[in-house]
Amino acid sequence: MGLDMFLFAKKFFFDRNTEEYKHLSSDIIGMRDFELNEIRFEICYWRKANQIHRWFVDNVQDGEDECKEYYVSKEQLRELLSLCKQVLENKEQAEELLPCLSGFFFGENAYDEYYYEEIERTIEIINKAINGVEDSYEFYYQASW
Repeated sequence: MGLDMFLFAKKFFFDRNTEEYKHLSSDIIGMRDFELNEIRFEICYWRKANQIHRWFVDNVQDGEDECKEYYVSKEQLRELLSLCKQVLENKEQAEELLPCLSGFFFGENAYDEYYYEEIERTIEIINKAINGVEDSYEFYYQASW
């Protein structure tokens, strides 16, 4: 129990006549009687990184903290990346730049070693997502508690 957070990459298949679709739906999946609509894979799993969750709630979810899946643009990921770097460069401004969020089993609200480890980890994750995932994929965020 607690705050579990995920960043996913998805690719939707609207054209079922492409070689990629034919390869994935028949050779890999092997379910010729079914249609492949999307591929989804997990980019990241965070646990109780409430400062990151708060950013997604405020900047992606229009302030609605619900356990739904939300589209995240690459530009939004770049904004979070920039903000995380600013926090590491100006730790005395962490509470102002990327504040914690209280909630039912959301973890600590301290600006401690764990807080900064999650900031560093988020930087690595977003760099990999932006630079390592093909442009044909879209990003989605979802949290649950």
